[in-house]
Amino acid sequence: MLLANATLADGSRADVRVEGDRIAALHPPGELAGPDALDLAGYMLLAAPAEPHAHLDKALTADRVVVQAGDLMGAIDAWHEHRRTLDVGDIARRAEAAALVCLARGSTAVRTHVDVGEGIELRAAEALVEVRERLRPLMDIQVVALSYPLAGDEGAGNRELVRGALDLGVDVVGGAPHIDADPAAHIEFCLAVAAEYGRPVDLHMDEHMRASSIDLVELVRRSRDDRRTAVTASHCVTLSLQAADVQDRVAADVAAAGVSVVSCPGTNLHLQARDVRTATPRGITALRALVDAGATVAGGGDNVQDFFHPLGCGDALQTAALLVLGGQLDIPTAYALVSTGARAAMGLPAGGIAPGEPAELVAVAGGSLQEVLATVTEDRLVFRRGELVERTRVVHEPAQPRHEGGFDA
Repeated sequence: MLLANATLADGSRADVRVEGDRIAALHPPGELAGPDALDLAGYMLLAAPAEPHAHLDKALTADRVVVQAGDLMGAIDAWHEHRRTLDVGDIARRAEAAALVCLARGSTAVRTHVDVGEGIELRAAEALVEVRERLRPLMDIQVVALSYPLAGDEGAGNRELVRGALDLGVDVVGGAPHIDADPAAHIEFCLAVAAEYGRPVDLHMDEHMRASSIDLVELVRRSRDDRRTAVTASHCVTLSLQAADVQDRVAADVAAAGVSVVSCPGTNLHLQARDVRTATPRGITALRALVDAGATVAGGGDNVQDFFHPLGCGDALQTAALLVLGGQLDIPTAYALVSTGARAAMGLPAGGIAPGEPAELVAVAGGSLQEVLATVTEDRLVFRRGELVERTRVVHEPAQPRHEGGFDA
């Protein structure tokens, strides 16, 4: 496949030759022009994003509640009540629709957490394993078993359900230590069962505004001492509430332990610190400290029109824009968090526009990365393993003058 006249992230232009599922070579623009070339003049060609933190089992349910829950715990309580009513078919239909939205907007890989616990049991896990297999020709989906509590007698049933989900074929062990009475025991179980099954771990970590509680430190300590499994910490909100020297020290420990961090700016901006009316914190983790420490950092969209974030849209470009606006990152770094950083956190090849890199690509209408994040246009072409799998066109038709001062619609 020949991709001609593409603009790259650094502003240069190139013709890109793809052979199989890899980028074979970059050529000067116009060199590959011909009837078989796909002309990408007017498009930015970028390493495709990935979605490292989604909840496809919850997707597209925002209109099922009369009053939107106001904060994280309110949303959790409302969701736990609603999830009792869900069957496998309903979950699978919504999850597949949301996954395909992510694909159309450029993400060729998605990691989705699914609830495992009382009231939902294994229905969400069953649904998402089914969707993962059905969409395998189009995209990679990783399924995470999310359950809490997991410690003590209260968590005994959930511990068995997590094992049941892993036996079903779920890819990753998940959890939320900060919602458990014994966060350290919660973390210990997740790491142990992940090592037993040979699976990675991805935990909702410190998703609250209690500055005195930072379970990330415990996760990093245990991960540093036991390297049997890849570990990701999602959210990590309370790190941003620490003094600068503490942020720097913890970030350095995160990097040294090889723990990846996923920030979810949209949902954290929406749900965190709602009771703080003056100088309201953003609720986003200490991105600059983590990036400067050399940690693997990713940006996730988290929710797609559900109880937790009614405006989530499954678009990594929107996540990158929020990382610029809410996280105050520069534009290239923000895009790196939703593309190469996201893929690295998911254990996938990071990718890039260079010979030998995977041909996981997205072409977005625009003349610069800044323009792409400013417009977030849906005019895109999505390439997976060297094949064009999705194309969305946006047509602009200016109204024709009808008479002076008026236009035809």
